[in-house]
Amino acid sequence: MELTIKNASLNESTIIWAIVASILLHILFAVVVPNFKFDDVKKIPDILSVELQKPAPPPPVVIPEPPQPEPVKEIVQPKPVAKPITKKIEAPSPIKEEYTPPPAAVDTPPKVIAVEPKADAIPQEVVQAPPVEKPRPPEPTPADVDNALGEYGGLLGRAIAKHKQYPKIAQMRGWQGEVILDLKIDGSGNVLSAKVRESSGHETLDNQALEMVKKASPFPAPPEALRSRTFNITVPVSFKLESA
Repeated sequence: MELTIKNASLNESTIIWAIVASILLHILFAVVVPNFKFDDVKKIPDILSVELQKPAPPPPVVIPEPPQPEPVKEIVQPKPVAKPITKKIEAPSPIKEEYTPPPAAVDTPPKVIAVEPKADAIPQEVVQAPPVEKPRPPEPTPADVDNALGEYGGLLGRAIAKHKQYPKIAQMRGWQGEVILDLKIDGSGNVLSAKVRESSGHETLDNQALEMVKKASPFPAPPEALRSRTFNITVPVSFKLESA
């Protein structure tokens, strides 16, 4: 109870002092403000403006004239004095008489007197002799043809083998075999046709054999027994993998 009374007395004294302070502030403001002079406030200085002077134009550039070359003085050389020319007069040599032989006698050809042909003369006909025919070589026998085919077949086999190239797919899969080719050739060694007579069992090897024939042709001329005809010949082409 006593504490409540003390707090109430403190609040009343605080309010009284606040009212007194407010009255004093109003009296001070009423006295000071009318006597306040606004002229005492410092004026804002004027803005300083600086005016830059334009630079003077540069003096004109005077290009000096190139020095003129001095005139070249002509050097006058003295003219050479011509020396007197003295000639020796020689005594005339005696004139020698040359002997000229008389012209040799020129043989004049005899005059040819043209005689008109007689009308009764009958021209003779010249009969040319018939050309001599060369004897034909004897026809080759069947044995000669067989021997020539065997010899020429070995030659073709060696020529085709020079262009041999094993297909990669056949190497990878281990394909092997022998292709028997039937070639039709003329008397000069030109290939007229080429076909597979017996297959190797793999189309890739058969096509490779035909490609080898194209690269090797034309072939050398066949033997004498085969040159006068067109003939067929069989050539084997072997494909074998080398063992490691």
